[in-house]
Amino acid sequence: MTLTRLVETDAHEGPVYVAGDDALYFTTQRPDVAIKRLALDTGEVTTVRAGANVANGMALDGDGRLIVCEQHPAAITRLDPATGAVETLVDAYEGKPLNSPNDVVVARDGAIWFTDPSYGHLQGFRPAPQLPDAVYRYADGGLTMVADGFDKPNGLAFSPAEDVLYVGDNGARRILAFDVVDGGLANRRLVAHSTPEHPDGLKVDAAGRIYASAADGVRIYEPTGEHVAEIPLPGAVNFTFGGRDGDALFITADDAIWVAALETRS
Repeated sequence: MTLTRLVETDAHEGPVYVAGDDALYFTTQRPDVAIKRLALDTGEVTTVRAGANVANGMALDGDGRLIVCEQHPAAITRLDPATGAVETLVDAYEGKPLNSPNDVVVARDGAIWFTDPSYGHLQGFRPAPQLPDAVYRYADGGLTMVADGFDKPNGLAFSPAEDVLYVGDNGARRILAFDVVDGGLANRRLVAHSTPEHPDGLKVDAAGRIYASAADGVRIYEPTGEHVAEIPLPGAVNFTFGGRDGDALFITADDAIWVAALETRS
């Protein structure tokens, strides 16, 4: 495996690879969070959306639009990177405002799953939470709380068959797994413990291995929780699979974007 720094830039969260234009989208650090784009052929970084409401995690939907976790005001929005058009999908549950959505994944059936910890309140830019720290599923215009009882739910990722959802419970420094049953979650279980203030980013490769950010880089686990490898990069915040062959891992580290060449595929 080789690890290469692609560009020095403010790159904090939400990396998303878009194969159609061989580009990486990401969000910058507070206070002036923007959504930016790295053209991988030229290395040019451009701004897609300034003033992005403290955007954090992002994912790509089936139509090539970005699904964005906005923290202030708290909402899940949809951004068309081609036009800049933004649509709010959901900002409340049972009449109560969301806390500060953190990370998001889009299932193959189009359902949007996201974590909603109360980091915004703890970090001083959101009011006291009215909802528990939880995981939600948004589909067909309806929002369902599918799991709570977390410390600070953060990254999340599906197994290749989308029959298991992994959730990084950042505050408790652990990775949890749930069976996906009829659009809900069941059989909560511990997969692995992580390092302090982690895991943040979470992804799963085609072989089912779990990638999780840690204090010393990106750690790789078997679905059983066995720690089998790591990508050493202290300061790694989040990451995503990508590249023309799906064998690259793009990593945001606040002051740069790195790429790891892998021997596996996403």
